[in-house]
Amino acid sequence: MKSIAAFLVLALIWVAGLLAFAARVQQSTPAPYPDPADGVVALTGANSNERIAAALNLLQDGMGRRLLISGVNRDATREDIRNVSKPARRLYDCCVDLGFTAADTVGNARETADWARTMRFKSLIIVTTDYHMPRAMLELRAVMREPEFHLQTYAVPTPSLKSGRWWRSPRSTRLMVVEYCKYLAILGREAVLGLGPREPAPGSEPAAAAQ
Repeated sequence: MKSIAAFLVLALIWVAGLLAFAARVQQSTPAPYPDPADGVVALTGANSNERIAAALNLLQDGMGRRLLISGVNRDATREDIRNVSKPARRLYDCCVDLGFTAADTVGNARETADWARTMRFKSLIIVTTDYHMPRAMLELRAVMREPEFHLQTYAVPTPSLKSGRWWRSPRSTRLMVVEYCKYLAILGREAVLGLGPREPAPGSEPAAAAQ
């Protein structure tokens, strides 16, 4: 009986945490316009086109001096990215850097930190989807701590998660649950093990690719 009661308590805590996580995700959009920063970073992944477009809009509005698109597919070219995002040629050619080394959120964090230090940037606006932002910020703050860096968030909405009854859609439920579990895993790593993102292997290529 004690084991069953303990399981039920843990299950209730997990569900309460999931609902709090979902509320945080939903309340993160529409994102308030950020203050100007040294640079803007778009983390690629699901809905990459929307993330890149939002980041380019910030760059075009003068919210940063340069933009890093982190985690670009190695087979993509600069022209491929431009054709998808369709920014002004002058802006794209002068001020957009592509990062090809990140394959996951841990890689995004390392690539972003390397780029910021190379550029000597101290303040960044981070652009990614609403559900990905909490986990992305955990990884970024593990390698880009204050006061060395100041990070702002600019979340891109996921329409299927904006509904107050997102749990009625199997796809939305799966997305929220999977992301919540990943978020908990990072919290456990940071709180229990005290580990930041993995260090790159000796001799590996730089995490950020310049223009």
